[in-house]
Amino acid sequence: MSASSSNDTATTNTTTLLPESVDSLIGSGQEGGVGDQVRAWWSRVRGGEMGALPAVGGFIVLAVLFSFLSPYFLTERNFANFLTQAAELVMLGMALVFVILLGEIDLSAGVTGGLAMCVWVVLVDVTKLNWLLALLIAFVVGLAVGSFIGFFVARIGIPSFVVTLGLFLGFQGLELIIIGTGGNYQVQTPAIVAIMNNNLPVWAGWLMLAVFVALSLATAFWDRSRRTAANVPNGPLSLVWIKSGALLVLGGLAVFLLSQDRSSSIISIRGVPIVVPIVLAVLWIGTFVLDRTKFGRYIYAVGGNAEAARRSGVNVVLIRFLVFVICSFLAVGSGLFTAARVGSIDATAGKDIVLSGVAAAVVGGVSLFGGRGRLVHAAVGALVIAVITNGLGLLNLPSGINNVIAGAVLVLAATIDALSRLRAGGSLLRR
Repeated sequence: MSASSSNDTATTNTTTLLPESVDSLIGSGQEGGVGDQVRAWWSRVRGGEMGALPAVGGFIVLAVLFSFLSPYFLTERNFANFLTQAAELVMLGMALVFVILLGEIDLSAGVTGGLAMCVWVVLVDVTKLNWLLALLIAFVVGLAVGSFIGFFVARIGIPSFVVTLGLFLGFQGLELIIIGTGGNYQVQTPAIVAIMNNNLPVWAGWLMLAVFVALSLATAFWDRSRRTAANVPNGPLSLVWIKSGALLVLGGLAVFLLSQDRSSSIISIRGVPIVVPIVLAVLWIGTFVLDRTKFGRYIYAVGGNAEAARRSGVNVVLIRFLVFVICSFLAVGSGLFTAARVGSIDATAGKDIVLSGVAAAVVGGVSLFGGRGRLVHAAVGALVIAVITNGLGLLNLPSGINNVIAGAVLVLAATIDALSRLRAGGSLLRR
């Protein structure tokens, strides 16, 4: 089983049914003070468990570079645009994390979201179905696609690359049939358009920050209470307050900037984009599932060593099936964001984004070998790719340069992943 961080480690006794078993508890489990925690973290980094550290460093370097190259990069308006532009890629990257954690791939995730949106817009514009009911049907389409992939991969045993590549090609044909060659439908539902184009009231932005800080604190203290009840060591309480304080300061700075007037006309534009709390909610729920549920531990176990997980009693077939269902469901959310941002849906919807989603996960530190990574890693990787796109766009450089740089960053991230795996005592061979 590959080495990983404490929340990523999948041990062979994951089938313990006791709700408060040691394996069900989340937390560092490291005794000692903050200094001991920092030294333990640094030791893991030196051992190859870098997580999202390279992506965070890359993001900071790119942000500083573009701030010198363009006077518009560090403006409130561009900050809001950057978050909006990154939202669809963050969502798709998080969707793909579930699959990549198993060492699998879903090349059809982008066009799954595109196909679902094609179904949605035709139901709304042609059949005049209520937009909310049509949206529900679109997400059901995502569930059906995920079930199809999961069945053939998990039950039949066809490689996920083959199944999803076939769907990637086939769904483009279905989009042509549904939309029609050269067809283009405008997104005219105000509630959908608002997701990517409107903002929360200023007070709601601050309320959002308060809710997420409170959730972070509540989760941390819940983890500590469970560990205490099971007589398992907790990390220092001061570390909880440090993390929460950092979240409050960084989040407060972001909300403050987004609360400033960023309009160039007499109509004021203020507030956090509506899409931001939606993405944060999905990130929190997904992280909770992966970090704090038996299902999440089973995903890491299967990704780390499927045979060991099977011998421990884990239903590997079911885990693989459900993971593809989750991926396709979340991919529809990414397709929805894209449709809301672009304002139209055509027969090529979702065709170009899937590889960027894979890149986001890998750049953020999710291992292609399976068993290691978190949703926040994909979010950070997506921000790295988005900052490249945003910064180069401000410099009016050709789009080809954007692809070259993004590709180079992906290769570099994959190389770091492979080298860190070797340094941690792992193997480059899939088991």
